[in-house]
Amino acid sequence: MSELIDNRAHRVRTLKGIIKELHGGAAPETVKERLKTIVQETDYSEIVAMEQELMAEGMPVEEIQSMCDLHSQLTREVLVQLPAKPVPPGHPADTFRRENEAIRGVLLRMREAMAAIERLPDEADPSAELLVWRQAYNDLMDIEKHYQRKEHALFPYLERYGITGPSKVMWAKDDEVRRYLKDLGAALQERGTTAGEWKLVAATLGQTVLSAVEEMIYKEENILLPMCLDTFTEDDWAEIWAASPRYGWCLVEPRSGYQPPESKLREAAHLPADKGVQLPTGTLTVQQLLGIFSTLPVDLTFVDAEDRVAFFSEGPDRIFSRSRAILGRKVQHCHPPKSVDVVERILTDFREGRQNVAEFWITFQGKFVHIRYFAVRDENGEYLGTLEVTQDLTRLRKLEGERRLLEYDAPAVN
Repeated sequence: MSELIDNRAHRVRTLKGIIKELHGGAAPETVKERLKTIVQETDYSEIVAMEQELMAEGMPVEEIQSMCDLHSQLTREVLVQLPAKPVPPGHPADTFRRENEAIRGVLLRMREAMAAIERLPDEADPSAELLVWRQAYNDLMDIEKHYQRKEHALFPYLERYGITGPSKVMWAKDDEVRRYLKDLGAALQERGTTAGEWKLVAATLGQTVLSAVEEMIYKEENILLPMCLDTFTEDDWAEIWAASPRYGWCLVEPRSGYQPPESKLREAAHLPADKGVQLPTGTLTVQQLLGIFSTLPVDLTFVDAEDRVAFFSEGPDRIFSRSRAILGRKVQHCHPPKSVDVVERILTDFREGRQNVAEFWITFQGKFVHIRYFAVRDENGEYLGTLEVTQDLTRLRKLEGERRLLEYDAPAVN
């Protein structure tokens, strides 16, 4: 047993050393040949351990992200291709795999449309081929559901087991795919150009999207999902299964067959529903509190003094989806890496008493969204945490004049 452990540690050290050389500017082909000579085979756990150690030694996530695809190409020939662990139909891992297969089908349609344009004379009208390409692109945009569910339903559980490296790097790569898709979408909206111009779009933005999405599928199926299946308990998977519907499904829906054990989802309150909660300004039952939180025209999220998500409201029309899996999670891990610096600055300013409010307004999915962060303090001014309040102001911004007579905007509820 000790010999096996020593061999594994040696492979991780070797991988890490070679990857450091790559980051230092070594020629990929030279490093690749050395890697194949020194490391005959490795598995996903050693790749993960290598990344975790590099981060622990201070290598920035952004640097690992920038070289991530090259790492993947470098280690692919020595990575042991383990057979996919069987799971019941409808198991979260089964759904992720089936979604990836559907995404591959969309990528194939995109590739065929691009190839058809490539075969046209430069001066030809590519309208028919463009229609196929645009339809495939629209289908591919469903991938956002896949990435959201991965980021918010899988990553929190990896972090519970101390596995943070893959989620940080993979989330950053997801955001990279999102940027590529946005750029390609903008290009595909153009009209009246010749086949020659579309060939350039295909060779640049088109190929970039295809490569980035295919690379992510490889990482999910050969690193992420095997790691999750080896790490998570049945209760973990039950909670992931219960949290997944709020993010939706990508191109396919889950099959029936998976029967999760009783989920151990954490509840916001463990008091009986009719038990009163005494507050300085009155008493409310737990049922009434839940009713109030679900009726408020704002979304609330509270992060405690240790930067962990402690509570969020569950209204019928949340602007940003939330999963109960984020409860207890460090809020820094709930944001893509590019946003973490801003989150840290707000929390630090609130904690140290320099600021009490931070606000932003953005356009999101056609809505004008107002986001405010409030420092929450006790009667002595001690910092208790941060409250995020998010509200859709689209309708309110259009109000003019006055309404003094009773008039309902929605039909009566039966």
